[in-house]
Amino acid sequence: MQTRLILASASPRREELLRSVHIPFEAIAPNVSEKEDTSGDPMHIVIHNAQLKACNVLEQYPKDAILAADTIVVLGKEILHKPKDLEDAFSMLQRLSNNTHCVYTGTCLRHTSKKINITHCEVSEVRFQLLSDSIINKYLDKVNCLDKAGAYAIQEHPELIIESYTGHISNIMGLPIEYIYKLIKKIKLLSRE
Repeated sequence: MQTRLILASASPRREELLRSVHIPFEAIAPNVSEKEDTSGDPMHIVIHNAQLKACNVLEQYPKDAILAADTIVVLGKEILHKPKDLEDAFSMLQRLSNNTHCVYTGTCLRHTSKKINITHCEVSEVRFQLLSDSIINKYLDKVNCLDKAGAYAIQEHPELIIESYTGHISNIMGLPIEYIYKLIKKIKLLSRE
């Protein structure tokens, strides 16, 4: 019997990244209240939220392998989650303007019968251009920012906002796919049992 992988996410970006490495999966949105601390340890927050999502979906599908992730943007000591509204998104982009911030993505891979419970956190840095109010408004017109940590998506119109970045772009998008692909191959998760 082959293990089924479930991506515990409603994110089309995470689905797209997992599809890009040809790993078969199904996506199921978890039903959880994420920890949205604005001053805690970023690594702890993203791993906690990823575990929360994985456990929630694992309860419904106990025989399957569950992969979950959580991403936050950290500017200095301030944690930027998803904006509450467009005004909040505008404010976030103003704060990110002409600054370098970190993107933390925590992942959790669980499979009960194989006794797999692996968490991981990856960090990337992103440098924003100096953004005028008109550029921010133009970006908000083009990109739906309300479902994105830090109110932006690096893969959508980066020419308007991004100066440079370090680390894997997939991590900034919300799933460090290079790490996930190697992990799944290494532990032979999807091989026949």
